Amino acid sequence: MSQNPANMSTRPRLRGPGSSPESGEVILELSSLRLREPRKRWRSAFIAIYFTRALRSLVREIIGNTTETLINVKGIDENVMEDRSFASVYREKLVSMMKDKRLDHLHELGGAERIAAELMSNPETGIRGDEEDLRRRRAAFGENKYHRPPPKSFLYFVVDSLKDLTIIILLACASLSLAFGIKEEGPSEGWYDGGSISIAVFMVVMVSAVTNFRQSRQFHELSKVSENIQINVVRNGRRHHISIFDIVVGDVVSLKIGDQIPADGLFLDGHSLQVDESSMTGESDHIEINKESHPFLVSGGKVVDGYGRMLVISVGMNTAWGELMSSISHDNNELTPLQSRLSKLTSAIGKAGSLIAFFVLVVLLVRYFTGNTVDENGKRQYIGKKTKVDDIMNGVVHIISVAVTIIVVAIPEGLPLAVTLTLAYSMKRMMADQAMVRRLSACETMGSATIICTDKTGTLTMNQMKVVKFTLGKEAILGNKVAVINPGIIELIHQGVALNTTASVYKADSLSEPEFSGSPTEKAILYWAVMELNMDMAKMKPSYEILHVETFNSQKKRSGALVRKKSTNTVHAHWKGAAEIILRMCSKYYDKSGAVKTLDEDDRKAVLHKIEAMASQALRCIAFAHLEVDHQTLIEEKLIFLGVVGLKDPCREGVKEAIDLCRRAKVKIKMITGDNILTAKAIALECGILESSTLTDSELVEGVQFRNFGYEERMEKIGQIKVMARSSPADKLLMIKSLKEKGEVVAVTGDGTNDAPALKEANVGLAMGIQGTEVAKESSDIIIMDDNFKSVVSILKWGRCVYNNIQKFIQFQLTVNVAALIINLVAACSAGEVPLTAVQLLWVNLIMDTLGALALATDRPTDELMDKPPIGWTQPLITNVMWRNLSFQALYQVTVLLTLQFKGKSIFKVKELVKNTIIFNTFVLCQVFNEFNARKLEKKNVFQGIIRNRLFLWIVAATIILQVLMVELLRKFADTERLNWTQWAICVVIAALSWPLAWVVKCIPVPEKPFLDYLKRKRS
Repeated sequence: MSQNPANMSTRPRLRGPGSSPESGEVILELSSLRLREPRKRWRSAFIAIYFTRALRSLVREIIGNTTETLINVKGIDENVMEDRSFASVYREKLVSMMKDKRLDHLHELGGAERIAAELMSNPETGIRGDEEDLRRRRAAFGENKYHRPPPKSFLYFVVDSLKDLTIIILLACASLSLAFGIKEEGPSEGWYDGGSISIAVFMVVMVSAVTNFRQSRQFHELSKVSENIQINVVRNGRRHHISIFDIVVGDVVSLKIGDQIPADGLFLDGHSLQVDESSMTGESDHIEINKESHPFLVSGGKVVDGYGRMLVISVGMNTAWGELMSSISHDNNELTPLQSRLSKLTSAIGKAGSLIAFFVLVVLLVRYFTGNTVDENGKRQYIGKKTKVDDIMNGVVHIISVAVTIIVVAIPEGLPLAVTLTLAYSMKRMMADQAMVRRLSACETMGSATIICTDKTGTLTMNQMKVVKFTLGKEAILGNKVAVINPGIIELIHQGVALNTTASVYKADSLSEPEFSGSPTEKAILYWAVMELNMDMAKMKPSYEILHVETFNSQKKRSGALVRKKSTNTVHAHWKGAAEIILRMCSKYYDKSGAVKTLDEDDRKAVLHKIEAMASQALRCIAFAHLEVDHQTLIEEKLIFLGVVGLKDPCREGVKEAIDLCRRAKVKIKMITGDNILTAKAIALECGILESSTLTDSELVEGVQFRNFGYEERMEKIGQIKVMARSSPADKLLMIKSLKEKGEVVAVTGDGTNDAPALKEANVGLAMGIQGTEVAKESSDIIIMDDNFKSVVSILKWGRCVYNNIQKFIQFQLTVNVAALIINLVAACSAGEVPLTAVQLLWVNLIMDTLGALALATDRPTDELMDKPPIGWTQPLITNVMWRNLSFQALYQVTVLLTLQFKGKSIFKVKELVKNTIIFNTFVLCQVFNEFNARKLEKKNVFQGIIRNRLFLWIVAATIILQVLMVELLRKFADTERLNWTQWAICVVIAALSWPLAWVVKCIPVPEKPFLDYLKRKRS
């Protein structure tokens, strides 16, 4: 049915009784319906159609209208709601208001509560949050994601590989060789030399591009995981923990210290909320958030103090943060310390290789132009003026290509690739071991860590708190607490628990079990109050008005709330925190009858004795204090002591074994905690950080003592300290700085916002993934996803494994480099030719650079890595053990291959081409067998654990298969000749002899002092 404007006046209208159509009050009038068709049997059908259209029109008018209405949209069937219900103009106004922070626009729109209603959200219960509701909101306002710059394509890496100077020279030589070959011998035969080099170069380029492309994708995926922050929202009255990407407009988000603001939004309520917007504005000053002057919360900001709730207004690309992030490239161009050191090594080897290649080039050119080189038929290649120009050019191009290929083999380009591979592989595997690497260099640095400073709660313990003891005043309360404690005291405890907390309780109905959310400590106390003291959180909140809040922080170790009881209009100050700190704030105490008594020195000692008794049983002690005041100031003295709860947090399974493993690896463990020194001592003894048989007073210290030490005293005692209790973030930072001054490599764990400076100062900052704030995570190098100390030890192993894998590859590659350079140099100088062609050398380059890196860089860490001390930062990359191994292997290969070069024809009674094929085959197989030797730098059993590294076995198998194809089938391409079974057996036996040789060589002792140090001393 048409709906043209002419018929609008005859349509059924929804309007207020006795009012104009512009009135905001609405009722439905059907009496004015007039049907054009007189037949009565259609009457009911027409009524239904008109009613439906009228209802849909009403919904559109209500949602699009910013004036007040008297209709409850919740009563309308959601099936008639369309995405157009969120008006486009209104959306743009909200986005503009948030980006420009326009208070006048906010007032025009009726404030945060009015906007929440227009967005079909409730400040208390949030949005409905069902799938249909979320779909409509995403369709209307977009998703909370920004447009990432596209990752580099495969073609980019192909082009990048082709930019290498040696590759360009080889391709130029191949093109010239191809042109001359086709001109001389025709297309059918003349393409072999130039075409073979081109194909070999193409293979090297493609393999390098594929490897780099895969690693780039892997880093890209890991960066997306690191950005997947978890946020607390309220939906349908229940608190949910969801991904930042799942936030929608209308969501009510709960914010606390350390949280990242997930989207642009408006402040609803909260206390002492301060935000750091330096990531957006560059201003370091913290912004006080309130309803009156600054209610705007922008995406990307960090909460540095207080807590609150916000209404999400703009998400994704509609925020300034989204626009900023979409313009930033996420490519990881970080150069790690190990990569920097390897670049220098690569440069030094490359220079030596280039010098040798130049020398070979000169020798071959001189021999060619003096008529000392012959072709396959024994004829001289250069006969003065009789030689054709094309032949001369072809000969020179061939010599240049050989020289350039020697450079390709000499330059260990696989070293940087091996680092990238092993780091990428380690990052992927570490994710499976509950560790997410944010900075690549941290993987390497962990291998050098000499000290780990760890938190207690959640790292050494399970972070599963439970109240197991309660003391009221001086008396321990057992059994039914409600029955023995005065109801007035119970009410005060209810106030102190319910109104001075950042946790919450949700109960769907009177019959359902309550659900607790918040930090483990807060949840445990709430659970105790609800289950044992019959506290009703739903009744407590509306009965009181919170006037002022001082949020908990690790510096003060306490939190306070000033509240007004609405029924009596009385004001109460409540404090909660570390037991001995709260006790110092009190001058009186309650007994269980409700009587207030003076807290004299004897009583104070009695209470303190109770606290110490709890702490010595590894309980966390949290005390409560109260005072009724006649003013609106949260006082901090002369309070009335209520009582203490003791919370049990058991040690994690396997922590003691992990600490023993660190001790075996010569890595010291220091526990830094904010808990009572007796609690810290009990946990440290249980975990094995302290040993009761050797325990001394110098091993335990409180933060206040440590910070009051003089510089010399601190530096003297810091090595003995194993536990620091009642420490502040400043004490932790001072500890780390002092340890670094003593030359230690320090890894530190942290979870709070105030831990950020310490995490940044440490050589490796380890943030907790579960309890850690976003500020702590952003300041860290690695995030421990399960908050478990065992994962810290796993990272330590991976750090050592990365370094060990690189050393394996260095030994393997330098053996090939040394052998190939010496063979080509000696052969060129003595015989005027090199035994290995350009294509064969490129194939060797492919084996050692890419396949070798893949095979040796992917070994997983073993416990034997923890039998060695930490890797020193100044320790040379090539150790004495590596020099010994590679020297003997290179000497063996050079001796065998030069023997084959000069005596091979007479020994095997074969032609020149077959002899060269045997040399090529033996050389490649030597590298395959030497890959096994490189797996273990010191151990004689090189096959230990080889089954676990299937990738190594697959690569070895693939290399052998490809080598067989090169020799037997691709003869024209590789310039080889088929070998018989005997010749193959000889090649394999010669190569296999490297295994017993390696076993014998590893029996030769080497000094611990690096060889290069002796050379430096002689020079000086």
